[in-house]
Amino acid sequence: MSVDLLKTTQLTKSFGDTHAVDHVDFAVAAGEVLALIGSNGAGKTTLINLISGLIAPDSGRVDFQGTDITRVSTHRKIGLGIARSFQLVNLFDQLSVQDNVTLAIFSREGRTRRLFSLADADTAVRDEGAAVLKQFGLDGRAGEPAGGLSQGERKLLDVAVAYALRPKLLFLDEPTSGVSTREKAPIMDIITQVVRSGGITAVIVEHDMDVVFTYCPRIVAMHQGTILADGTPEQIRSNPQVTANMLGTGTG
Repeated sequence: MSVDLLKTTQLTKSFGDTHAVDHVDFAVAAGEVLALIGSNGAGKTTLINLISGLIAPDSGRVDFQGTDITRVSTHRKIGLGIARSFQLVNLFDQLSVQDNVTLAIFSREGRTRRLFSLADADTAVRDEGAAVLKQFGLDGRAGEPAGGLSQGERKLLDVAVAYALRPKLLFLDEPTSGVSTREKAPIMDIITQVVRSGGITAVIVEHDMDVVFTYCPRIVAMHQGTILADGTPEQIRSNPQVTANMLGTGTG
């Protein structure tokens, strides 16, 4: 029997008259790699923001590993093992690829360092950062400025930075947006292999249905702030409500 790593209960958030997240019960089992899909405005990002602590819910509850974390700060949630990558990649472009990962490791360990001292990071940290970059196929770019990477490489580095936090639960926001069609499969191959080999639970917010159906054994579809459907790719494909609301018109 699978154990819920994360569970929301009747989670609710409104912005004016818009019910962005409307009494949502959402559970993620330990070790899952699942997709969260829905058209623009469906509530996906708001749900993740509520879980990760960027915004506070109007009502409801978030439990992580059996503990109520509803009102816990974002920083504390990172410490508990919840991390996310962003659709708009948040990297330090002037720093090297290696130093972006090194900063994440320092952050995880609660160590404050001035940016100019990154080059003096101890051997254990440098070795760990190098190992993370190798997992993501970026070891050959370690010394280059992050700003010089291709869009696909930037996506991988963004996930690598989140991975370096050693999360138990990783939210991936549009990991293939803005990259060419031919880059999508190699990016997802690397991400899913690293996540699964590390025993990390992952929730992938993604608009590309080919990516979703290929890489995610479970798919949760949101519509107008509620959970519309929850099932396997086959169940989601054949669900008339999902087809009518998303797949028929694209998930834009």
